[in-house]
Amino acid sequence: MRKSCGERIARYARRPVERYVWAGYAVAAAGFATVSDLPTHQVWGCSAGAGYALAALLASGSAPRPAARAVAVAGAAVLPLVGLVLAGAGQSEVAVVERSGHLLAVTGSPYVTAPATVTGFNPYLPGMAVFGVLPGDPRWWLGGAFVAALAVARPRRVGPLLACPLVALPFAVGGVDLPVAGLMCLGVALAGRGRPGAAGLVLGAAAALKWTAWPALPVALALVAARQGGRSALRCAGVGLGTATAVVLPFALADPTGFLRNVVAFPLGLAATASPAGSPLPGHLLAAHVPGGRVIALALLTAGALLIGASLAVRPPQTVRAAAWRLAFGLGLATSLMPATRFGYLVYPLLLTALAHEPTHRGPQVTDRCVERIPT
Repeated sequence: MRKSCGERIARYARRPVERYVWAGYAVAAAGFATVSDLPTHQVWGCSAGAGYALAALLASGSAPRPAARAVAVAGAAVLPLVGLVLAGAGQSEVAVVERSGHLLAVTGSPYVTAPATVTGFNPYLPGMAVFGVLPGDPRWWLGGAFVAALAVARPRRVGPLLACPLVALPFAVGGVDLPVAGLMCLGVALAGRGRPGAAGLVLGAAAALKWTAWPALPVALALVAARQGGRSALRCAGVGLGTATAVVLPFALADPTGFLRNVVAFPLGLAATASPAGSPLPGHLLAAHVPGGRVIALALLTAGALLIGASLAVRPPQTVRAAAWRLAFGLGLATSLMPATRFGYLVYPLLLTALAHEPTHRGPQVTDRCVERIPT
């Protein structure tokens, strides 16, 4: 069927916006390659800058939008990933995951009890070590898990998200936060689709990878309780907490000292060895430049968590969109206030905000505005 005149006008009206987006990304990537002193970042910046620039040219012409997006994804995510893997180069977290997988296979624990240097610490929960046990570079499995989770949660916008610099950069050089964020999005989406057991399983798996996934559990529980009632919320909680506990608890009991040093003290900046995570966000600036600033930052972080928790009790989210917004705000606040933090953690609120903008499905079982009208 031939497209109407209105559809053609709308299609071409979107081209200038997308062209400018790719051009802006190209400038940002080239600038990042110039100012960064890390070889992996320089490789990514050069490849991504070229990919974005070509995507901008394609978006300016008559090429279809999917072609420009494919070029952007290839230049910003796929090609630098392949090149860095073949060169054996990556950020430090790749080596941490590989070493934790080796330790898990050899000693039965992914942690060193008394790490002496920064590289000896493993700040991730035990589930992350699985990516180090699997054959090949962990980035293949980390990226694959992220893409798979995001494709199920949001099937319409995987390509544009993967092309975004905040996603494409960690996808190529590190990637430990991406599967966690992807599973969080999927868990919230499943909670909104009326599948509390599946949501609990997915969020429990995410919670077994990294602490940053744990705030998604109470948000999803509030969403399930508001839409389906307390029994479904208890089911979601039982599956989620049971999955995470089954993975984490055996290692915490086997070596409690090593567990606390690696996954609690080190990420919070309370270990004798300082975490390299030090992006100039408010929490880090407080800890670094204000007397008692670390305690102040942790107190603000705790207060923020309590306020988010209170908001869930007083006004629980009724829709996936509202739950994603609430979780994005909470994680953005936590990223800003943590004493040891990275700009890369902003990928969590970015992906959750994108989930909040996903068009709702038609049909009474999942349409946000019709939730209260569904007969029980």
